[in-house]
Amino acid sequence: MQPAEPAERDRVEQARAQLPALQSSIYLNTGTSGPIPSVADEAMRQLEDYELRYGRATMEAHEELVARVDECRAAVAAVLHASPESIALTRSTTDGINAGIWSLPWRPGDEVITTSLEHPGLLAPLAALGERGIRVRVADVGDGGDDSRTIGAIERLVGPRTVLVAVSHVAWTTGAVLPVGRIAAVARAAGARALVDGAQSGGAIDVDPAALDVDFYAVPAQKWLLGPEGMGALWASGPAIESAVQSYAGWWTTDEATAHADPLDPGGLALRPWSDARRFDTTGLHGPSVVAFGRSVGWLAMHVGLPWLHGRGARLARRVADELAAIPGISLLTPRERMATLVSFRVRGWRPDDARDAIRRHSFAIVRTVPGLDALRASIGWFNSEAELDRFLETVALVASQTPESLPPRGQLTILAE
Repeated sequence: MQPAEPAERDRVEQARAQLPALQSSIYLNTGTSGPIPSVADEAMRQLEDYELRYGRATMEAHEELVARVDECRAAVAAVLHASPESIALTRSTTDGINAGIWSLPWRPGDEVITTSLEHPGLLAPLAALGERGIRVRVADVGDGGDDSRTIGAIERLVGPRTVLVAVSHVAWTTGAVLPVGRIAAVARAAGARALVDGAQSGGAIDVDPAALDVDFYAVPAQKWLLGPEGMGALWASGPAIESAVQSYAGWWTTDEATAHADPLDPGGLALRPWSDARRFDTTGLHGPSVVAFGRSVGWLAMHVGLPWLHGRGARLARRVADELAAIPGISLLTPRERMATLVSFRVRGWRPDDARDAIRRHSFAIVRTVPGLDALRASIGWFNSEAELDRFLETVALVASQTPESLPPRGQLTILAE
């Protein structure tokens, strides 16, 4: 792999210095959880320390939380080329997916369409719909690399009872980028809504939900946006917000709520949800996590640079995919013409768990297995250096050239006693 130009190398090293986890391993699993920037960790610790020392019960503490929520909402909006009014804060991608799904006016016999590449974080909410009499239809899109096949498979399932088409932007299994804009157009033509699981796209590639003309776009904090666990966001279009059926509510999601104890007064309980995406907010947000999420996203946008990191991540991932494909004994599963930053592959003669463990022992590279595909997946980050990716590729080649029985053990350091 060719080394980066000096200016880019300096930029990478400056950013890597803010990601301490990169010092302990070759970090190739951001698709599960990314490394947390020091600036986000410091902000989280400062607020935790304040809460420990002074408590959380003052009006000033509440006003500070509201301000930090607004800051976080604005940071996520910048990443998605959106306005803060279109962003709800959630606890995960799946929370956002559920909020979008349950805002629709479902009736028994209605249908939802998804694909054969989806993550349980999307499939489980759809299965819950099935428990309530909604028909879930699955389009077989293969590895996701053929847009014509993907669109055709979905078009064949769309019908008069289709209420929603729900798909991933980047498939968590093969790493394929699905044509969500064209899929949304198919849904729109049928009078249905389009919902996108952005777990492997938000922060990894450039995302503009409004330009894609979808209705809901859910992202997590802890993956490519390098935020904490337990946070996420949901983008919602204006029409989706306006027509939403409030499926769950609380003090945080409402502009004003009044309740009267008189059971004889049918108008005694009134719900007035926010007129923007805040109506989908998760109630009871954890302040330090909100702050850390906002700081992570802000650091990426203002200090690292989103166009630069998107471009670098794509280039590195493509190089890794090309070089893996050239290694004897490796089967590349990611469609190289429709890829983002995930690279999935098989190692001939190896069980995925054994290959994963062998790669980590010999290179300190963290990759994961992909259940159902009997494959490994490497998440290539913009922050990865060319040298460590070379080391990873060399290790994969070594493992592929051996069997689990013949692979030589990794050399051990000799500890000399004084």
